[in-house]
Amino acid sequence: MRESEGASDAEVERRHVVAQWTREIIHTSYVAMGRPEIEAFLAKCFEDVLAACDGPLEPARQVGVRLVDVHFTNPVVVHRTLNHLASALPAHREVDQARLVDVLGAVGSGFAGALRKRTLDEQEIIKQSVLEARDAAEEALRASEARSRAVLLSSALGIAIVTLDGVIDQINPSMNRIFRLGSESLVGRTIFDLADTSWIGELSAANADLVRGEVDRYQLEIRFTEQHGSHIWTQLSASLVRDANEAPDYLVMLYEDITDRHMLQEQFRRQAVHDPLTGLPNRTQLQTSMEYALEPSAPGRRVGLCFFDLDGFKAVNDSLGHPVGDQLLRAVAQRLQALTAEFGALAARMGGDEFVVLVPDTDGAAGLIGQVEKMLAEVTRPVRIGAHELSASASVGVVERPVVGTDAESLLRDADITLYRAKQDGRAQWVLFDAALNAEARDRFRLSAALPAALEQGELFIEYEPTRLLHDGSLFAAAADIRWDHPEFGELGQESFLDLAEETGLITRLGSWALGEVCRHAARWTERFGERAPVAAMNLSHRHCRDPELVNDVQRILRETGLPAQSLALGMPESALFDHQGDPVDTVEIFAEMGIRLVVYQFGDDYTRVARLRGLPLFAVRIDGPHLDGFADPEGPDPLDEYLLGAAAGAAKLMDLPVVAGGVHDELQAERLQALGVCSAIGAFAGERVSALELEELIAEPG
Repeated sequence: MRESEGASDAEVERRHVVAQWTREIIHTSYVAMGRPEIEAFLAKCFEDVLAACDGPLEPARQVGVRLVDVHFTNPVVVHRTLNHLASALPAHREVDQARLVDVLGAVGSGFAGALRKRTLDEQEIIKQSVLEARDAAEEALRASEARSRAVLLSSALGIAIVTLDGVIDQINPSMNRIFRLGSESLVGRTIFDLADTSWIGELSAANADLVRGEVDRYQLEIRFTEQHGSHIWTQLSASLVRDANEAPDYLVMLYEDITDRHMLQEQFRRQAVHDPLTGLPNRTQLQTSMEYALEPSAPGRRVGLCFFDLDGFKAVNDSLGHPVGDQLLRAVAQRLQALTAEFGALAARMGGDEFVVLVPDTDGAAGLIGQVEKMLAEVTRPVRIGAHELSASASVGVVERPVVGTDAESLLRDADITLYRAKQDGRAQWVLFDAALNAEARDRFRLSAALPAALEQGELFIEYEPTRLLHDGSLFAAAADIRWDHPEFGELGQESFLDLAEETGLITRLGSWALGEVCRHAARWTERFGERAPVAAMNLSHRHCRDPELVNDVQRILRETGLPAQSLALGMPESALFDHQGDPVDTVEIFAEMGIRLVVYQFGDDYTRVARLRGLPLFAVRIDGPHLDGFADPEGPDPLDEYLLGAAAGAAKLMDLPVVAGGVHDELQAERLQALGVCSAIGAFAGERVSALELEELIAEPG
C-alpha cells in the first residue's frame, strides 16, 4: 500500500516532517533506540508542539525535557530541532510570529532546563566523589587517588581545587579547554582572574560567605572575556570542604561552559523585543525606550514621536506580491534606522506598514520637523527590488512636547491621531500635533467605537423633515433623519456619525435598521391617512447601495411592515447608480419595477455626468449645498451660484425630473428657487424636524 492510502494528506505530511526531523538529529547523539522508536518518539513530540501553538506552552516545554531524557543532549540537537520546527509549524497551524517565537522558546527553555538539571545532578555526584575520595584517603589512598584522577581527567566539567584565599591549586584538562588557554596552566591564578570586572564584585561577596563557613555552596553565572575578545559564559558551582573539625579547609569549583546556551537565550530575548522581518525594535522595546525617554531627568526635557505610515502599501502587496512588499519594508526600515542613529533616535516597527521614530531630548518642534523631512526624503527615495523600481511615500503624525505632564500612552495615541489627520489631508506629508484638532479626532474615534453599542441599546431614533410642494405648500413627503441620543455628547445629527459608519462598514447594518423604522412609521401614516399620507424618503449611502443584500432587505422590510412600495422614496448618490464600467446597476431597475420612487441626491455636483442619468427610471433629483444659501440674501444670490443652480434645474427639467431643494430657510429663498424650476423644498421654510408622532399631527391638521 502506498503511504498516501489510508491516511489523510495532513497525516502524510506530518510523517514526512517527523522523518526529516529524525534524519537531522539521529547522528548527533547516541541513544539506545532504533529508528522506528525514534520516529514514534518525535511524532509524539511534534503533536505536543502543535498543541502548544494554540494552547498552553507546557507541552512544548516538556518536548525539550524529553529530548534530554532520551539522551539527545548534543548542542546541535536543539539548534536543528528549533530550525526544523520554525519552518514546519506554520504549514500545520495558523500561528503568528510572536506565538511561534513563544512556542520555540518553550521548547528551548525545556531543553536548557532539563540539561541544566542533569548537569547539576552530575555535579553533585562529582562533588560527592571528590569528598569521599578525600575523606577516605587514609583507608584507601591509592584507590581514592585513582578515582579522583579519573573524575578529574574524564569530566566535561571544569574542576578546580581552590584554596580559601581563592588561588587555584589543582585543575583538570577541561578547565584549559573551557577557557581556551591551550597548554597554559591556570594553576596559581585566582578564581577572580576567570571573571570579567563587572562580575568580580558579586563573585567576591559570594565567595567570602563560603570561606567564612556561612554557606556551604553557591552558584553564579560568570562571564570571562578571552584575549581575542570572545565571551565565555560559565555556570560556576562552588562548594566548601571542611576538615575533621568542621572548619573551612578548601573549595571545589565546578565550571560548566554555557556559552551556547546563553547565546540561544540571548537570541530568544532579542526575538522578543525585535521585529523578525525588519530587525527593528518592536512595540515591547519601544515601550521600554519610551519609559526612559519620558523620565524628567533634566529641567525642561522634551521628547518627540513621529508615527509613519506608508501610503498605498497594500497596492504593492496586491500587484507585486508579498515578497516584494516585505523587501520594501526592510529597505524602509534600514533607511530609518541608519538616519535615526545619527541623531540618537530609535526607529521601531509597529506592525504592517507602520513605523515609529522616538526622538529623546528634542530642542523644539522646528528642529524635529527638520529631522522628519530628512526621514521622509530617505523613505521616498526610489528603491530597486528585482526588476522593479519602487518609490514609497509616507504620511507622518508628529508630536513634540515637554516630558513633564505626558506619558507613553498619550504620546503614542496623539501621534496616531495626528497621523490619521495627515492621511485625511491628502497623504505624503507630515502633520504636527494640534490639541484642538486632535480632540475632535478623538471624539470621532470615540463615536466610532460607541456606535455599534448605541444601535444595540436603542440610543438611535428617526426624525423627519417635512417636504412641501412650492406651488401650494402641501405636505408631500417626509425626509428621514437619523439621530443619536448620546449619553455624553447629547443629541447628535446624522452628519456627526454617518461618515464614521461608512468608514467602519457599520453603515449597512445601520441603514437596514433605519429603513425598517422608516417603513414602520410610514405604514402607520398610510393606514391612518390613506392617500393623504406623505411619501417616506430616506437616503442610502454609497456603500449601502452596493450591499448585495439590499434588494432582499428592502423586500423583506416592505413585506413585514405592509408598506406599499410607492409610499417609499429611496435617495441614491449619482455615483452609486452605475457600476465600474459605467453601466446602470441592476438595483435601479429592480426598485423601479417594485414601484419604489428613486431620487438622486447630490445632483449637479459633477455636471459632466448629469447626462448619463437620461433614460433611468428616476422619480426626482435633490440639490443641496451652501450655494443655495445665497438665494436667501435680500440682495440676491451670487451670479455664478444662480447660473449653476439654474443649469442643474434646467437639466432636470429636460429629463422630466422634479427638483427637490434642501436647506430652504424662508419664503424669499423659496420663491427664487421656484423661479429656477425647483418644485419642492426641505428646511425651515417647509417645517422644523419632527418625530413620527408629531408628523402625524401635521398630516391631521386641516389643509
